[in-house]
Amino acid sequence: MRISEVVNLKVKDINLEELTIHLKNAKDKKDRITIFPEKIKIDPQNLITDKNLYDYLFESERGGKLTERTVQKVFENALRKAGIKKDATFHSLRHSFATNLLENGVDVRYVQELLGHRNIRTTQIYTQVTNPKLKNFVS
Repeated sequence: MRISEVVNLKVKDINLEELTIHLKNAKDKKDRITIFPEKIKIDPQNLITDKNLYDYLFESERGGKLTERTVQKVFENALRKAGIKKDATFHSLRHSFATNLLENGVDVRYVQELLGHRNIRTTQIYTQVTNPKLKNFVS
């Protein structure tokens, strides 16, 4: 997800049963559905406890939505606490998501839809980074 999409997420946008997130008015004012793994289902479940459907999923200490800069700082602090020295940004999570899907054999068109790319060529950039079929070749 894009950072702007994360800060605008509301409780009602999360479907814990289907493991989906409905992104509304994302880039280019488009709606789309994306997924999250069952492994982290408990995290959003804990976040929405005692919240109203129209509350932001991630709220500031003063109430209301977080700023994009705050989310970037939280991410930077998480990297530091985890001891990760590699250069990474919040957007790196999006790249990792796409790469992981392609490495696991998900069709590039599905990845395009999940990422909200208008043009398939934008998504195909990730196929240059990783191609799961190459692993089957023996030199």
